[in-house]
Amino acid sequence: MQRLIDHAAYAVAVDAAGDVVGFLLAMEPGRDYDSENYRWFAERSESFLYVDRIVLDPSLRGQGVGRRLYEAVFDRARLAGFGEVDCEVNVEPPNPGSLAFHARMGFEEVGRQSTKGGQFVVSLLAAPVD
Repeated sequence: MQRLIDHAAYAVAVDAAGDVVGFLLAMEPGRDYDSENYRWFAERSESFLYVDRIVLDPSLRGQGVGRRLYEAVFDRARLAGFGEVDCEVNVEPPNPGSLAFHARMGFEEVGRQSTKGGQFVVSLLAAPVD
């Protein structure tokens, strides 16, 4: 986890009574970050903020916490002058809840790729920063 935090340009956490119950990590272009999905976006754009991961305690789902974390990322991207926020969601194995959430947040598929030696297929998503 520390390696991810060291690469992150932006990290935000949700705190409940002193316990971290959710977090989001995002990377800027130009990082030496060994992620197939990050590299996919980095090869195609220099103006993005890449959401590497978002984790929420299951008890927080459906309460708007994920939306607020993403809104904070869009605010950060806007302030930094980036044109889009990027991420990926598994389609094999499927993650329909995450795909639906990202669609509601304005993300659209811009590509697909197989990762981790064929273990996963991901939908590569982008949303413009207004």
